[in-house]
Amino acid sequence: MKNLIVLSVFVLSTVPLFAQAIYEDERYVPETNPLVVEKLEEWQNLKFGLLMHWGTYSQWGIVESWSICPEEYGWCERRAGSNPGNYIEYVKEYEGLKKTFNPTLFEPDKWALAAKEAGMKYMVFTTKHHDGFSMFDSKYTDYKVTDPECPFSGHPKANITKEVFTAFRNQGLWTGAYFSKPDWHSNYYWDPYYPPRDRNVNYEPEANPEKWEKFIEFTHNQILELMTDYGKVDILWLDGGWVAKKPKSVIENAYASKMANSPNGYVKSRVVNQDIRMDELVEKARKKQPGLIVVDRAVYGKNQNYLTPENRVPEKTLPYPWESCIISGGGWSHTRNAKYMSHRKAIHMLVDIVAKGGNLLLNVAPGPDGTWQHGAYDLLKAYGDWMKINSEGIYNSKPIAPFKENNICMTQQKDGTTYFFYLAKEGEIQIPGEIVVHSHKPAKGSKVTVLGSKKQLKWTDSGRGFKVKIPASLQKNPPCGYAWTIKVSKLD
Repeated sequence: MKNLIVLSVFVLSTVPLFAQAIYEDERYVPETNPLVVEKLEEWQNLKFGLLMHWGTYSQWGIVESWSICPEEYGWCERRAGSNPGNYIEYVKEYEGLKKTFNPTLFEPDKWALAAKEAGMKYMVFTTKHHDGFSMFDSKYTDYKVTDPECPFSGHPKANITKEVFTAFRNQGLWTGAYFSKPDWHSNYYWDPYYPPRDRNVNYEPEANPEKWEKFIEFTHNQILELMTDYGKVDILWLDGGWVAKKPKSVIENAYASKMANSPNGYVKSRVVNQDIRMDELVEKARKKQPGLIVVDRAVYGKNQNYLTPENRVPEKTLPYPWESCIISGGGWSHTRNAKYMSHRKAIHMLVDIVAKGGNLLLNVAPGPDGTWQHGAYDLLKAYGDWMKINSEGIYNSKPIAPFKENNICMTQQKDGTTYFFYLAKEGEIQIPGEIVVHSHKPAKGSKVTVLGSKKQLKWTDSGRGFKVKIPASLQKNPPCGYAWTIKVSKLD
């Protein structure tokens, strides 16, 4: 992860972000492939998905991959292992985690069921992060979970990606493959002849075209493995936006800007032309998986089918498909004794995102033994309990202006049915006796109810909006917690 998205947002976490900065309102290219357009419209109706960051790093309870990157940022700090003060020894020990990775309690069916019951409709799994460790049986590397040196390789579920995809498909969820374009283990990316300087390739691709071509082939081969051998894949979710084609003028301007703004002229992260022929790769992938949604994160162009604000939620609706990827607790990767977001905050966040026309991709990080923490299950259960009552206002819905009024979010279905989500204040456990909406009013004869109750409610025209009276019996016994939904069959 760690991709910076520049737009008007409110911050949900203090996790630092970095990478190519893009101005989202101006940098989206609509898809033209009719199969992908249709699939993308279906995806926008799903609203709620699961993201999982998992790898050998979970054994140390540290941030995924970044501690082996020689950049001076907080998330790159080395705080684990027996010799964190020695970079070379640290990397050796980090890569040696392959020899102790043994998640014998791995139960993807349990995860998939929890996700389904939470109301999630799709899943994105880290098949390979920046460190290059493949969580699938790739024939192009031995740095993988199925290598004989990995103790889990002898387990019946050793091909973790295949097991995860199968389990979630069996529960009716779409499957998505997270794949890191940079690979810090590959000799074709970080050539051992040179020390790594930053997150980028550690040599000049244009001066070493044969070596770079080998990296392109390696990357294409691994992605095509995932598109060929792992059943139906709905989303290819590519991370590492700095691996992209960049014109010489972009590189020169970026360097000049960083030199001007860096003390002593020191540049922490270079801008390098790292063209992996993405158009060609996407074409090959879609021959294997027709209609495949491709998310080339933070790279302007036609291969970024939807945009992904990271750990942030926009303040307004956006004019293109988008998804906020959000940490549920701890970090992106496993954190010991992680504190998960409150159920109230989590549900309000989902409603807020959907009201603005986006999807929520909620991250849960498995531990080194292959289990989720209890906090993750508790959070998903809270989502599920709420969605059982209110999901008809979430799935397949569209934004309706002004999308939010004070603490009331709103959505609409194609038939004109409109939903007003009253977001409960901290400690508010009863529905108020009167709910007022100023921006809309029902047409005469409209039926007004609270989801979870069959009782038709009385409403009055307030001039520029309407008021709904909530009977005392419903106030004291609300159908759910955290947010209550007023359903109106038709509006003027």
